[in-house]
Amino acid sequence: MELRQLRYFVAVAEKGGFGRAADSLGIVQSAVSTQVRRLERQLGVVLFDRGTRRTVLTGPGEALLPQARAVLEAAHRTRTLAAELADGSAGLLRLGPVRGPGERTNQLLHRLADGTGAFRVVLRHLPAAQRLRCLRDGELDAAFVRGEPTVPPGISLLEAWQDPLYAAVPAGHPLAARPALILAELTELPLRLVERPANPPFHDLVTAMFRAAGIPRPLLGPRFTTLPETLAAIASAREPSWTLFYEVTGLPDFPGIAVRPLAGPTLPTWLAVPEGPPAPALRRLLTALAE
Repeated sequence: MELRQLRYFVAVAEKGGFGRAADSLGIVQSAVSTQVRRLERQLGVVLFDRGTRRTVLTGPGEALLPQARAVLEAAHRTRTLAAELADGSAGLLRLGPVRGPGERTNQLLHRLADGTGAFRVVLRHLPAAQRLRCLRDGELDAAFVRGEPTVPPGISLLEAWQDPLYAAVPAGHPLAARPALILAELTELPLRLVERPANPPFHDLVTAMFRAAGIPRPLLGPRFTTLPETLAAIASAREPSWTLFYEVTGLPDFPGIAVRPLAGPTLPTWLAVPEGPPAPALRRLLTALAE
């Protein structure tokens, strides 16, 4: 069974004759007659009572007409959707996001939305390393990652944005009086840094920042756990220390802690994508990101 056979069948039924159907289709009558007869043979039923005056549907033809129309409508919707998928106006984007800052993900989702629901974004919140593995394995279309990530073969990194870094020092420390801090001023204070297995990209970014400043390695203090726990430990410790972080859900206002921007170094966020020409859904993401 071919779609054109169904289309000719519906045209004959709606126009009331093979000649009028052929005129509406812009083809010769013999082509319409041939294809309808082939359809009848394939279905094993007679669709039309071919009288001398007019052509009318048989009982089986009446029963099959709604189904034929539904098939043609479904085919039309399929072609329309395929065109929209090809140009990116519809589709599904599987995205691995990062948390914050500044509601960037929400802003991006707002730009991607078209108000019709034809284009959907599915977010998969995963650890950075798992995000990259899912992207490599085709389970994600794109993923955001921070810092200095190690990407698997076949994955490219595109810079998405840069975010400032902040230093947290004891509120009573002389450095707390400064409006902003530079890395060289903090080298004498033990740094509470996240251990590398817990966050390799950020750990590598921080150690690279020290090397770029001519400092082989930071003076490490007790390990970083969570930001609230670490700030509480800095505020209550007898010996001063500091930590470094980026904004996720706003800057903390913690008793005994002064939070100051770190001048110079920033935290890069990258969009990891498969190598090669981008698919339509990914092109739409890149356009929204550029805006």
